[in-house]
Amino acid sequence: MYAEKRWEEIVQFAPLSSDPAELDLYRGLALAQLQRWAEARTAFETGRKKEPRDKRFLLELAGVAYRQQKLSEAKTNLKRALRLDRGDVYAQDFLATIYLLEGNLEAALQHWNPIGKPQITNLKFDPRPRVRAVLLDRAFAFSPAEVLHLNDLRTTEARIENMGIFPRYRFELVPEQEQSFAVMFEAAERNGWGDGTLDGLLSLLRGLPYQAVQPEFYNLNHSSLNVTSLQRWDSQKRRLFASLSVPLGQDPKWRLQFYLDGRNEHWDLSETFQGATSPKTDVKLQKAEAGAEIRSVVSGRWTWKSGMSLAYRSFGNLGGITPQAAPFFTGSFSLKYYAGFNYKLLRVPERRFTVDSIVSGQFGKAFARPLGPFGGIEGSLDVHWFPLPRGDDYEMRSRLRAGAIMGRVPLDELFALGIERDNNLWLRAHIGTRHGKKGNAPMGRQFILWNWETDKVVYQNAFLTLKLGPFLDAGKVADSSGDFRSGGWLWDPGVQCKVRVLESLTIVFSYGRNLRSSRNAFYTTVSR
Repeated sequence: MYAEKRWEEIVQFAPLSSDPAELDLYRGLALAQLQRWAEARTAFETGRKKEPRDKRFLLELAGVAYRQQKLSEAKTNLKRALRLDRGDVYAQDFLATIYLLEGNLEAALQHWNPIGKPQITNLKFDPRPRVRAVLLDRAFAFSPAEVLHLNDLRTTEARIENMGIFPRYRFELVPEQEQSFAVMFEAAERNGWGDGTLDGLLSLLRGLPYQAVQPEFYNLNHSSLNVTSLQRWDSQKRRLFASLSVPLGQDPKWRLQFYLDGRNEHWDLSETFQGATSPKTDVKLQKAEAGAEIRSVVSGRWTWKSGMSLAYRSFGNLGGITPQAAPFFTGSFSLKYYAGFNYKLLRVPERRFTVDSIVSGQFGKAFARPLGPFGGIEGSLDVHWFPLPRGDDYEMRSRLRAGAIMGRVPLDELFALGIERDNNLWLRAHIGTRHGKKGNAPMGRQFILWNWETDKVVYQNAFLTLKLGPFLDAGKVADSSGDFRSGGWLWDPGVQCKVRVLESLTIVFSYGRNLRSSRNAFYTTVSR
């Protein structure tokens, strides 16, 4: 009867309470053909209870859930079937297809690769990037006429990001022939000063509220040569910065960067420094630094960097500094070498969950007494999670960082925990400046910092995306000299709003509360 497609007769012949389970299977199959999904599901569930080790019931339940657009339920049943038979080709293929429909390419490849899929027949671009073809070709770790492996996709993504000209991109599989796909690379490419006049102006003037402009030029000569700079005329913290980076040997795996950084700053240490006979409200710092760095993409799992810098600094308005604290304000030349690596500890594509780690170290020497050799180490763990199967409607991040410096170092080499535009160790209820001058954040040679935040998309259209969510920061900084008022643990809860404009700029408004002092902090940042 099944071969003759006599579905109604099968349903009548195999009543729901019948034995054995095989009849429940045929009844469910017949009901599915009649698109009586609820009854089919009941039949398959009945059979599964009788034969819990028979994967066929789970596979058919997945099919019913899929036809009812219950993709989460379908995935659950397919995973249960795979626990019974990890080598089931149909289950792996079905599960990969669902993940692909959800836009989760990594999870799809995770299930396709063990069965030798997907076969790639072509590479397509939308639009065609303007970067040189040789650079683009070397960025791709996979080619047509072969299987697209997850590791190759991740390596390709790491090389693409190392080029620094694709702020947004995605890979998509487009069905072509039976059992084969084309890989579509869709990307926004930075060329010149921006993607059009409006994008260029927004980028250039994004720092204008903070008395700064940021001229940036990307993909010059179509060679992934990028120039970024910052000119800030704030009288309390003037800065001139410029950076040039280029791929080595026209290979996107390698990138060389040169930079120059000049600062003329005033520091107010009256709330944080106690190594003086009177409050230091206007310490002057002038600093010039030049450096070079090389970065390498080893694979999609880890990258490394190495660099050197030469700096000169001088201090002024130092009256009343105690002899014990004098090393922090000693002008000097210094030479520093640093290196680090980024290793992706954990990737769970099915859960859209990642854990990244970064470890870096430095050693150098300041050529002035009582300064001398110094060294340091830093590390971080970064957790990133999208709770929903697709999209970024909800997003959670958590980051734990710690570091220590050994030896005597000048003031500007200390760790500072607070929100300030030249600092990346943020406690979002601790303003790092006082009357516009740096030095108001807790400082020291050892620190530990934890940042957590969750975002929810509350509004979205073609021009902007609005996200809102809570955050919690906790940190501690210390220094063995006893010259800084570091204290114990600091806790800063708060809320923040992120506004993404024209896919070009992100404006962040944050409001935090310092639980120790009961002070509130409102801060705004603009980034590209």
